[in-house]
Amino acid sequence: MSEISGIALFRQPHSDEATLVVQNEGMPAELFSCPELNGRSGFVIAPFEVKPEQPILLIRPDSIQQMPISDLSDLSLDIPLTNSFGTTGATRMHYAIDFANEHSQLVLGTFQKIVLARCVDEQRQVPQTPLDFFLKACELYPRLFIALVWTEKSGCWLTATPEILLKGEGAAWQTMALAGTMKLEGEQLKYDAPLKDVPITWTTKNIQEQRVVATYIAECLEQYASDFREEGPVTVRAANLVHLRSDFNFTLPDNAHIGNLLQSLHPTPAVCGLPKKNAFDFIVRHEHTPRRYYTGFMGMLNPQAQTFLYVSLRCMNIEQDLCHLFAGGGLLKDSVEEQEWQETEAKLDTMRRCIAIKNK
Repeated sequence: MSEISGIALFRQPHSDEATLVVQNEGMPAELFSCPELNGRSGFVIAPFEVKPEQPILLIRPDSIQQMPISDLSDLSLDIPLTNSFGTTGATRMHYAIDFANEHSQLVLGTFQKIVLARCVDEQRQVPQTPLDFFLKACELYPRLFIALVWTEKSGCWLTATPEILLKGEGAAWQTMALAGTMKLEGEQLKYDAPLKDVPITWTTKNIQEQRVVATYIAECLEQYASDFREEGPVTVRAANLVHLRSDFNFTLPDNAHIGNLLQSLHPTPAVCGLPKKNAFDFIVRHEHTPRRYYTGFMGMLNPQAQTFLYVSLRCMNIEQDLCHLFAGGGLLKDSVEEQEWQETEAKLDTMRRCIAIKNK
């Protein structure tokens, strides 16, 4: 492959094909607010917090190639990996400090919900390549959106995510509220989606967490959609975890201003908290691990055709020597630290399995 400035390789859920988007000339556009996406098209990779060194990046599709997943092993994908960030993982003690800080604010009533994230550094096993990780994710997680993205500004990221932020074309659009997490064990692992008959009992905490997210999304849609319909919540599977999901289908009369809707939706309470601005500011100031492009969003933006943007969950930043794995969980005032820690451990396993490193 000739010299490039941006790569996005992705596979839609339940698909046997992958799409490769490449920008050959110039640098990906750097944007500093979601409304700047209005009227634009390309592959988007957006961070949790937009700032000069961490902008929204738009990869221009100079070439788009679709191919069967089975043919990807023959693909020459030369992604330059560097060690830009070094060790970023937070320790168990750091997590305990972050939990105590956030939980105290929940007890005081400052937040209705807040999301606590963490990062783990794992040694990258040479000669494994980012493409190897992508292929492994496609094999392991047929239900998820899988994307491998590289730009010089962002570095290299792999995500395997179940959460749609915004998807649609023309006037027909959809989004979802995805929150609440349980790990499948024993006989439950035999079940496939849909999970209507799986004997799963959700805790009050998980039900409340999902309802907070769904209510927020409904309030956002009231500002932009001429009508919307909420369905759910239902139990859905993502890797060896299950979540509660409500689906929202709506009509968007004006899709020339998708960026405005994204500004309202992102970050959702599923990855941030409520009240949104207060929770966001607290996370940025106090969380030990900078999230960077974790809990941002990525995907194809094309108002004239199909748009599909996913929240960047279950993801990792791939460097020359290390893989930085990210995970998080929503906290309410009745959250218990050890339970929340174990939830993040279960979520980290999604990426750990891709790089063939056992849970330590």
